Formats: sequence, structure tokens, C-alpha cells
Amino acid sequence: MRRLATILILLAALGGGAWWWFGPHAATTAATARRNQRPDTIPVVVTAAVKQDVPIYLEGLGTVQASATVTVKAQVDGALQQVLFREGQDVKAGDILAKIDPRTYQAALDQAIGKQRQDQANLANARVDLGRYAKLAATAYTSAQQADTQKAMVAQLEAQVAQDQAQIDSARTQLGFTTVVAPIDGRAGIRQVDAGNIVHAADTTGLVVITTLKPISVIFTLPQQALGTVSEAMRAGPPEVIVMPQNNSQDVLDHGTLTVLDNQVDPTTGTIKLKASFPNDRLRLWPGAFLTVRLRVDTVHNATVVPPVAVQRGPEGTYVYVIPADDLAERRLVKIGHEDQIASIVTEGLQSGERVVVDGASRLSNKSKVTIVQPGINPAVADQPATDPSAPVARGQGTASRQRSSGAT
Repeated sequence: MRRLATILILLAALGGGAWWWFGPHAATTAATARRNQRPDTIPVVVTAAVKQDVPIYLEGLGTVQASATVTVKAQVDGALQQVLFREGQDVKAGDILAKIDPRTYQAALDQAIGKQRQDQANLANARVDLGRYAKLAATAYTSAQQADTQKAMVAQLEAQVAQDQAQIDSARTQLGFTTVVAPIDGRAGIRQVDAGNIVHAADTTGLVVITTLKPISVIFTLPQQALGTVSEAMRAGPPEVIVMPQNNSQDVLDHGTLTVLDNQVDPTTGTIKLKASFPNDRLRLWPGAFLTVRLRVDTVHNATVVPPVAVQRGPEGTYVYVIPADDLAERRLVKIGHEDQIASIVTEGLQSGERVVVDGASRLSNKSKVTIVQPGINPAVADQPATDPSAPVARGQGTASRQRSSGAT
């Protein structure tokens, strides 16, 4: 029995040693070996500098403004009989929008026409009498004074007929005002007065507001320092203008041209005001909206271009990390010309085709060893070792995991 117990103790000791050697110790040794074999590299995302033509834009804040806005008002007093437009309807100049009760103005026109006919009859009679008096005066059967008096009467009646014609024209105009027509092409807004109401020429609200949306204008401002650049660009023709939403989106809403450079600088803000016109064929611009406006003032041809995120700034100036064929990062000072949200133009220090770091530069130093990863992979976690599913799990960790799983269950 004693020998059997001794054998069992020896077997247990051998089993425990084997478990330790092939379990936690083996896993630790393998992980250490992997770390020792793994090179100390920093993952980065790179892109190549390219040669291309770069448009130069000046950016400002703009407000959309209708190219024409008209408040349609009644020009005569009366009852509004009909409203013949729909809210939001596109109308053409001359389209009938509403009708006002015309009866009073028709009566005034008829009265003026009747008065003219009366005066025309008197004028005809006076002209006949003038002919008679002229003959009698020539033969001394009447005095010359009576003939002259009759001549003056004819002139007076001629003036009266002319005045009657003016009254007819005025009455006909007033009658025409009872039919309200669109003065411009545009879109009708919200109706301000319903049919059945009494409208007056003195009303300030009007019937409806019509705005011209095609074409449409955008008013924007730029710093006064840009005045010379804008003036130079306008000498070559109307500069191109693009507009985008104010949400840092690169979605171009429309393309237009600069039409007006204001004739003075605003002394309170130190800015210049500009106006651009857009066709607005897709109606993506609406009066009153705020937009980001980009005015194209020049184009740099055959420039060396890198993304703006590749350019770093330090005490010595701007620099980029260049990755040559040996994958050792090179910290290189460069000179930057024009720079915007899309591209940075490198004027000195970089050649087309050289690879520059666009993600992961914060962890680099000169001559750092790098590993190039694909865009979309986070360089900060790209060098973390993946979990090996075949690696043994320590007994305590496995127990804890099972306890957490049991507790969650």
C-alpha cells in the first residue's frame, strides 16, 4: 500500500508539471516569442503626391436672394370676386391672378364715353356755325367779332372733346385694374386675401408675393484683402462661383457666375459685398437660405498636390512624413502655397509620386519604421496582436469567464 501511494504521488507531480509546462508557461513563452519576432513598426496610411491643375477658390458666407420680388397689390378699391391662382404656382407675366368687382368702373367709363359724344355733337354744330359766320363776315352781313367768337367756341369744344378722351382713358385704365395680372415670371407665395373681401389701393399687405427663382441670386461677402484678387479675376471674364450647404458637405448645389462687385468696402466689417447669378434649374436654391460660396479666382497648373491632412506644422515650419522604399519615415520640411479643404499645393520639398503619410503621423519620428496599411484601418490599433483561438486559457481566467457568462445568463 505504501508503495502504491508513493507511485500515485509521483504520477500526480508529473501530471501537474506537464500541465504547467504545456499550459500557462507555454502560452507565455509563445506570446513572448511572437513579440520578440515581431518588428517594432508603426502602421500608417499613405498616399502619393500627384501633379494636377488646382483651381483656387475664395470662400465666404452667402444668402440666397430672388432675382426679382414683387408684392402684387390692388390698384383700385372694390370687392375681390375671384382668386385665380394657386399658392406655390409658377406664373407667367400677364397671367390673371384675381378679379375685382368692375361694375363701378365700367359705369364711370360709360359715363365718360357719353360725355365725349355730347361734346363731339356740340363741336360739330359749332363748326357749321363757324362756316356760316365766316361767309357772312366776308360779305359784311355780320361783324367780324361774331365770327371770331364762334371760332373761339369751336376751339373750346375741341379742347373739351380732348379732355373727354382723357377721362375715357383714365376710366378704362381704372377698369383694367379690376383684373389683377402677374407683372413678372415667378412663383406665387401664400395668398394674403381671400375672395369676398374688400380690397383697397392703400392696403400694404397685397394679394400675394411673386418671386423669380430662375435665375436666382446669391449675395456674399469676402474680406477686403481679396479685393485685388477678385478684380483681377473679373478682368478675364465673369469668374465661376459654386455654392454648397453650410454643413461641411462637398455637395455642389449649383454653378453660377459673378455678376456684381460692390462699389465700396463696408467700413464696419471690413468686407466687400458680391453678387452671383445661378440658373437654379433644379430649384435647389431658395430665397433666404444661407450657403457656403466659393469664388474661383485662379487656376494653378501642374502643381504638386497632397491632401491637407498630410501637412504637419512644427517650430521649424510645415513638414510632411515621406515614406521611401525602405519604409523608414523621413521628416521633410516643405513649403505650402495655396491650401484649402481639398488640397495643399507643395511648392518646395516634395516631388510627384513620393509617398506621404496621411494617417498615423502623430506617432512618427524621423527614421521610424512603418508598416503601410489600407485606408479604413485605424493605425492606432492596427499593430495590436490578434487573439489566437488555439492558445490555451489559464485556469483562473477560464473560470472567471465562465462565472461571468453564468452570471449574465
